[in-house]
Amino acid sequence: MIERLDTLKAARTRMIEERDTHAKVLAAPFNRDNAERARMKFVEIQNVIDAIDRAIVGEQSVQ
Repeated sequence: MIERLDTLKAARTRMIEERDTHAKVLAAPFNRDNAERARMKFVEIQNVIDAIDRAIVGEQSVQ
């Protein structure tokens, strides 16, 4: 079970790095096409992070 928790935490870290990449695009000078794509990916990745957070909480409660 500890391995599963470690995997989830590593996945969360990776998704945060990916989200940061899209946040930088959003913070850059406005380019409509880039901003729209970055915004959609940012929201999608944040949803994944939220799901991973819930999985981590569930895994911790099992331990």
